[in-house]
Amino acid sequence: MIGYITGSGFYDMPGFVGETVENRFGQVRLLRGSAGGRPTVLLPRHGTGHRNLPHHINHRANLLALKEAGVTAVVSCSVCGVVNPGWAPGGPFLADDLFFPDNRLGDGTVCSVFTEAGEPGRGHLLAASFFNDALNGRIRAALAAAGNGPKTGCYAHVPGPRFNAKAEIRALRAVGVDFLSQTCGPEAVLANELELPYALAGFGVDYANGVSAEPTPVETLTENLERAKSCFESLIGALSVAGGSVPSFENFVYRF
Repeated sequence: MIGYITGSGFYDMPGFVGETVENRFGQVRLLRGSAGGRPTVLLPRHGTGHRNLPHHINHRANLLALKEAGVTAVVSCSVCGVVNPGWAPGGPFLADDLFFPDNRLGDGTVCSVFTEAGEPGRGHLLAASFFNDALNGRIRAALAAAGNGPKTGCYAHVPGPRFNAKAEIRALRAVGVDFLSQTCGPEAVLANELELPYALAGFGVDYANGVSAEPTPVETLTENLERAKSCFESLIGALSVAGGSVPSFENFVYRF
């Protein structure tokens, strides 16, 4: 079963019912329902009414809750800022590389589910890519079939909650970043530590600071947020209808 983490503007889905679960990292609100006739789990990362800003999100609790709910692969949906000047807002993106060098959660702690010295199963994640190739392929095919073929490139996690300065965006462009948001770096790392195949489906809603000569108009940003939600809802339905076995985990965790 694929679990979906949803972001800004995507807090619920018709027919889905909320439940609160708890694990060693905290409480999490999941939404359970059916998409394409198949059981589906959603996790709105910001909570009802966008309660959680990026640095308030309990990523460890979220990913462990999905694992314990029976999810065997994770697709994160995120509205994103566009860093690559050759890409335009208003369409979907797929991540095939990650720029998240500080590897920190919003509270400054190390981004890992291995929190205790000596705990059974602790170890080191060895990831050729944090984004599952097979799962990316399914998403790409589903989006292309809907006439929304995605661009694929490098995603950067920036901590927030503030947006980046122009100099920071120039630095990200210099290392090859194509798009960014403030939520998906920890999700990618933690999902892989839990051996959950992971993919990031982004949707460009505006240009990052300084990429375009003129800032993206607020009206365009609002329209793109609505288009993003529609795109993600359609993607969830298409992946559910397509069915098939869940892609296998492609990386390795060296455990002690």
